[in-house]
Formats: sequence, structure tokens, C-alpha cells
Amino acid sequence: MKSFEQPFKIGKIEYTNDWPVYHHFDPSALSLPAEIHSDLPANLNRGLLEETLYLTPVSSFAYGTRSSDFWLLPDLSVSAKNAVGSILLFSRKPIAELGNGTIALTNTSATSINLLKIILHKRYQLTPEYISMDPSLDEMMEQADAALLIGDHAIAAAQKETGYIVTDLGQEWKSWTGLSMTFAVWAVNKKFAATYPEFVTETAQQLVKSKQRSIADLNPVIQEAQQKMGGDHAYWKHYFQQLWYDFGEKEQQGLALYFKYAYELELLDHEVHMELWTDNTLIRVNE
Repeated sequence: MKSFEQPFKIGKIEYTNDWPVYHHFDPSALSLPAEIHSDLPANLNRGLLEETLYLTPVSSFAYGTRSSDFWLLPDLSVSAKNAVGSILLFSRKPIAELGNGTIALTNTSATSINLLKIILHKRYQLTPEYISMDPSLDEMMEQADAALLIGDHAIAAAQKETGYIVTDLGQEWKSWTGLSMTFAVWAVNKKFAATYPEFVTETAQQLVKSKQRSIADLNPVIQEAQQKMGGDHAYWKHYFQQLWYDFGEKEQQGLALYFKYAYELELLDHEVHMELWTDNTLIRVNE
């Protein structure tokens, strides 16, 4: 186990989808020195798994690969009850007709990649060829019949008139399973949490308070998105409202099913049993 260095880095997804959780979060107000470390999902995943980050949002799949090493912070996720708006498949023909085609996958998120594979294999019984590429829609579609983009890359592409069919994987999952899909969770290294339990609880509580304050009034978050990303108020209001930041029973059920299918398809080599952190007490989620 690597030694813990202060100030502690608290991970933050570089994309807009977790902004409501952080907009009112001030790490300088915590009882121990801390700072926000903003990065791409793949880098946050790597940091948690390689123990250079100890408390961070990570893709659900990355958590699942070593779930026994981490606790999940309660009441925090990036989920979608229906459409997610930022996990999008662009294609020349409907998703059900992609069986003999080639699909270009973004190289920035394992959760979305494996969600697509689960949907294609389990729902449509399709096994297309996959290639991994940088998230550039034009370049991806030069080499493939469909392209998967996530986060701000997906948002930017969706705002253009590309002529492609756009399939929202959050909506696709909900239409198929009837459940929400959780794309990211907040995880904490168990050994770190055992050493600094009060800090973990305090950080979790402050993140939840920031989330609740943002949801109560989205206007400050929307204004920040407009300033940094462009777009009008109505677009960003719809975008943030269709995301869901809780991690209650329904979200846990949807994620448990995702993990079950990932294990059945051998995308994961073990069954995942989610465990929640609360006031230094372990709670196992009942799937």
C-alpha cells in the first residue's frame, strides 16, 4: 500500500455530467488538506486502481473490476432513469442491423463500451467487430459503420447535423430492462477509509449537500455550462434534469443487473457485490 500524501486529491470527472455534485463543494472547508483533481474518466479509473487516488468518481465498470477493494459512497452516482444525453451511438443504420458491421469505440470509458456490448449481445444477439479510436466522430465514421462517443464529445457531436442515426444508450437500456443505468459511482479505497474514516464521511456528506443544493437550483450550473460549452439555457436544463445523481435502491438494482450481464459475457471475471460506506459501517447492498 502506498503511503498517503496530503493534500488528499478528491477526483472529479472532467466532463459536465458531474458538475452538480461539485458546483458548491469546497475542499478547503474540509478538516484535512484536500484539493480537487479533475481528469478524464479513464485516468480517474487508473488512479483508483493504481492507488494514486483514494476517493473519486469512477466508471461503474472500473469499480466492478476490483469491487472488493472499495466502498461506494452513499447517495452519489451519475445515473439516467431514461436517456442520458451523453452516451451516444452514431450509426448509418439502426442499432439492430449492426451485426456484421464495425463499431468504433471511444477510448475514454469502459462502462459505456461494455454497456454497448451487453445491449448488442444480450438484446439483439449481435457480435460486430470493434475497434478503439480517439473520440473524433468524423475519423471514427471513416473506418466504421457506427461510433460510440461519451461525455462532452457526444454532446458536441449531437448538436451538429451529422445525418447519422443517434441511439442514446441510457434510453436503450431503460427500454430493454425497465431499469435506470448508473454510469459512474463514487468509490473510496477501503484501506484509506479505515485510516481516515471521519474524513471520508465528511467528504461524502459535503458532496451530497453540494448535489442537493445544485438540484434545488440548477441555474448556476447551467450558466457555467453555457459559458464553457456554449448552447442555450433550455438545452442544458434538459441535459442536467435527465441525469440522476442519487444512488438508491432503484439505481443499485440497475447497476447490479449490468454487473450480472458483464459477468455472464465474461467482461468481468467475478461477480460483483456492491458495498456502501456509511459512518465507518459496512453495508452490503442486497441485489
